[in-house]
Amino acid sequence: MEKIRLSPEMQKMQKRRAMKETLTGYAIISPWLIGFLALTIGPVIVSFYLSFTNYNILSSPVWTGMQNYVTILTNDPRFIQSLRVTLMFVFISVPLRLTFALLIAMIFRRERKGTAIFTTIYYIPSIIGGSVAVAVVWRQLFNFNNGVINAIFSAFGFPPVNWLGQPQTALGLLILLSIWQFGSPMIIFLAGLRQIPQELYEAANVDGASKIRQFFRITLPMLTPVIFFNLVMQTIGGFMTFTQAFLITGGGPMDGTLFYAVYLYQVAFGHLRMGYASAMAWILLVIIGIITLILFATQKFWVHYTGE
Repeated sequence: MEKIRLSPEMQKMQKRRAMKETLTGYAIISPWLIGFLALTIGPVIVSFYLSFTNYNILSSPVWTGMQNYVTILTNDPRFIQSLRVTLMFVFISVPLRLTFALLIAMIFRRERKGTAIFTTIYYIPSIIGGSVAVAVVWRQLFNFNNGVINAIFSAFGFPPVNWLGQPQTALGLLILLSIWQFGSPMIIFLAGLRQIPQELYEAANVDGASKIRQFFRITLPMLTPVIFFNLVMQTIGGFMTFTQAFLITGGGPMDGTLFYAVYLYQVAFGHLRMGYASAMAWILLVIIGIITLILFATQKFWVHYTGE
């Protein structure tokens, strides 16, 4: 077929129409685009620059090169402690949270009367768990002098426990609070479970496979992409935990709950060492990036995607 040639005037009209549509599209996304550039990209660039300076807000930044990074990695024992505490928190709380989330999702996988209500109830802690109010309530529950938990212990003749005054128990309480917020991965697990074809379970029943065998041979393999997604997201979130530790323990006792984000906050807003804190933030980004890359590298050994 012969190609239709447009007149110069028609070509100009098409170009103007395309330009108008492009400008309209940019106008629609401009609020998000302005916010992204001003509140995300801008601060990231400024933070990267400040990480190479000595900056305390009250005076202009002074270029120091790699000095902040060298000091953090070689001469800051509290950095090592905060990293150790954070890694311990992540490696304990994330697997336990995902385990409880999967357990509850398995219970609610089939539509029954009241399932939606109970699913919502279990999801609520994920919404309010990181709030200031919950942190304050949690601190009062385990208060040594007038806490509800110690009051219950006393009623049964047990001595009160200084939950927040010992590094091991204080960190354990924060881990317990994190596990309690399993609603978000539970919802994702629930969606994944309901996508598994029922024909697989029917065939397994015909072959006489037990429920346990079905779980390990059908449910887990089919659910591995969802497990991987939850694992990555919960790991990243675990490294950024701040509110609970800051309000409940303040990083104590004896830096036993000094999470990385808490120490970064103390350095930035307690000591006004913004350049040093910026360097810490970039080191955290690198650490999270390395762990995420490791998780992605291991997925080929245990994650099974449909069609493979």
